[in-house]
Amino acid sequence: MPTDYVSQLFIDGQWRDGGGGERFDVVDPSDYSVLARFAIATEDDCLAAVDAAERALGDWSRLAPRERSEFLRAAFELLREEREQIAETIVRENGKAYADAITEVDYANEFFRWFSEEAVRVSGDYRLSPRGDKRIIVSREPIGVSLLITPWNFPAAMAARKIAPALAAGCTVILKPARETPLTAAHIVDALARVGVPRGVVNLVTPVPTGPAVSRMLQLPAVRKLSFTGSTEVGRLLLHEAADTVVSSSMELGGNAPLVVLPGADLDVAVEGALAAKMRNGGSACTAANRFYVHRSLHDEFVERLSAAMGGFRVGPGIDRENGLGALVSRGERDKVADLVERARTDGASVVSGGAPGEEGAFYPPTVLVDVAHGSEINRTEIFGPVAAVVPFDDVDDAVRMANDTEYGLIAYVFGEEGEAMRVAHRLEAGMVGVNRGVLSDPAAPFGGMKQSGLGREGSSEGILEFMEEKYIGLPV
Repeated sequence: MPTDYVSQLFIDGQWRDGGGGERFDVVDPSDYSVLARFAIATEDDCLAAVDAAERALGDWSRLAPRERSEFLRAAFELLREEREQIAETIVRENGKAYADAITEVDYANEFFRWFSEEAVRVSGDYRLSPRGDKRIIVSREPIGVSLLITPWNFPAAMAARKIAPALAAGCTVILKPARETPLTAAHIVDALARVGVPRGVVNLVTPVPTGPAVSRMLQLPAVRKLSFTGSTEVGRLLLHEAADTVVSSSMELGGNAPLVVLPGADLDVAVEGALAAKMRNGGSACTAANRFYVHRSLHDEFVERLSAAMGGFRVGPGIDRENGLGALVSRGERDKVADLVERARTDGASVVSGGAPGEEGAFYPPTVLVDVAHGSEINRTEIFGPVAAVVPFDDVDDAVRMANDTEYGLIAYVFGEEGEAMRVAHRLEAGMVGVNRGVLSDPAAPFGGMKQSGLGREGSSEGILEFMEEKYIGLPV
């Protein structure tokens, strides 16, 4: 068992075991070996983390924006030096391919650089009122202690996308990473400590079970912000919890992304984009293309090309850098994907390629399904694995209707002649739309969804504002 992983709680500037002395296993899903035994936080540990963040809030929020900026920039520099070590940690505890892991680390780290720059650019307002009787001053102030809850699929990126804007805004934070992937989160928190972020500003807790401890933290008056990335089901529950104390909530929730291939689309571009939209992170991404709507004139050739491209992935442990597709995060996740494919077969779908999980490790092969009916179970479900379900269409209006026929609206993709693709993009009910490209995420762009895919935006200039409140001050003329 490696001994170089940080596997403790971080509260008030100190690494420590949980008050109950208990631990949980962090497992490598490629072979089910135990990587580390991570400390379990009791409810008292979680409350202590909130207390520490509350005590640190005053000094941190009053720190000059440039000083907060320099801490974030220093974290960026340190994490850039350690990118390969972090990527290997992600591979070990998450299972993804090394290429996906190193891409994630670089993406995650860009949030520290981006928000180190945004920290000094928060705008306000100063103007004469229309009646001329007063001066209107609008300032933005840190919202306060922030609870950050992150998922297992992007353990570095989701932590960075929340921590960096919160610290830039002047907030203090409690990070609650996913139980499957706490080691990456701990590395990031450790890096912030090593660059000198003051005690209490960043805290890390891993309660088991999660729900009661999170509920207790949300009940504390000190907690004024909840930022959550995860399933829509859990997001709904958290919104109910946050309502009792009127906690400001940002939610990046589930997705069921459509990918539309219009008549006349360049198939080279469409297949390349579809491959990126589907296979990034092995399909375990809220931005992954789930529902493929392909015009009937292109359907057969698109399926043939996509199947060949997906079949070209070498599957195996991500630590072997030659492998293009690693394991899913757990045996349970692999079995969920396998069961979904089997039920799709029962519903009449046909497997063109893939479709049979391996016997060892949480691996599932790239899989393409055809004869999939719009509205079938696999068409309504966020797959979270390397499975593409293709539905033909004849009329563009019908394709738009099917693409919008979901409670989700995080991201969508459209491929076709640019003018027509742009017209369709404007009709799609999604917070983000990729036109003739399969990857959109960028720290400089606002990330978030419509409908039940979430509330608020992360990244861009909007990201820091999620952790700030406006104050209006009126002055006599």
